[in-house]
Amino acid sequence: MNTILLLAAKEVREGLRNRWVLAATGLLAALALTLAFLGSAPTGTVGAGALDVVVISLASLTIFIVPLIALLISHDAIVGEIDRGTMTLLLSYPVRRSQLLLGKFLGHIAILAFATCVGYGLAAVAVLATGKAIGGGSWTAFVAMTASSVLLGAVFVAIGYMVSALVRDRGTAGGIAIGIWLVFVILYDMALLGLLVADQGRFVGGGVLDALLLFNPTDAYRLLNLAGSDDIAAASGMAGVVQNAALSPAVLLAALAAWVAAPMVLAAAAFSRREM
Repeated sequence: MNTILLLAAKEVREGLRNRWVLAATGLLAALALTLAFLGSAPTGTVGAGALDVVVISLASLTIFIVPLIALLISHDAIVGEIDRGTMTLLLSYPVRRSQLLLGKFLGHIAILAFATCVGYGLAAVAVLATGKAIGGGSWTAFVAMTASSVLLGAVFVAIGYMVSALVRDRGTAGGIAIGIWLVFVILYDMALLGLLVADQGRFVGGGVLDALLLFNPTDAYRLLNLAGSDDIAAASGMAGVVQNAALSPAVLLAALAAWVAAPMVLAAAAFSRREM
């Protein structure tokens, strides 16, 4: 375990040296503060609390930004080390490849968690500074959104590791990473919407739709946060989803956890067979 933690600390230090920690934290903080100040204006018309509106805004932001940051910091985690020649040096020490992979993964998750907690935490402080009353349910939703944002980031870090373990050069890894982001964040939902419009409810029933939503980690995250409570669901326009939801928060969390585990297993298998 000490070896894994040392490797994680090494990854964090490299993130600090390469300005990834600063860049990710600054980006998330700037966007979160902007949404906090601009997003509190319509609370009187939608009947939601100030922090509820921030949760809705940040959850929508997370779907676009956090997966991109996660893929950018992880797509060359393995192939980049190999290209630079540092992977051979690392493996010359008494460390197993599985330990190396897990240590690097934990380091990248630590970077994402720090950036997310600081960035979103500043948004919550900004809402507090306005003097508006915030209920306990709103704080619970905010904490759950922040934690699940880190989990969504972990999903795409794991996917980035899988890509990095399978390809042979960094350029290819970067191109595939951007393609994966486009598919999961934009194209998948557009195709799903087109399918539902064309189907008109003939073949795609509730169970099939639930399965299709679970096949996209960003959709699982969206349902977990935007349909997680009556107030937030009403303010986000997903009240109908809550009334007809068949996917419980436990199922959605399990789906996100599976999205972390499956790519990491594939990455470990590919890395174990890879020649340096």
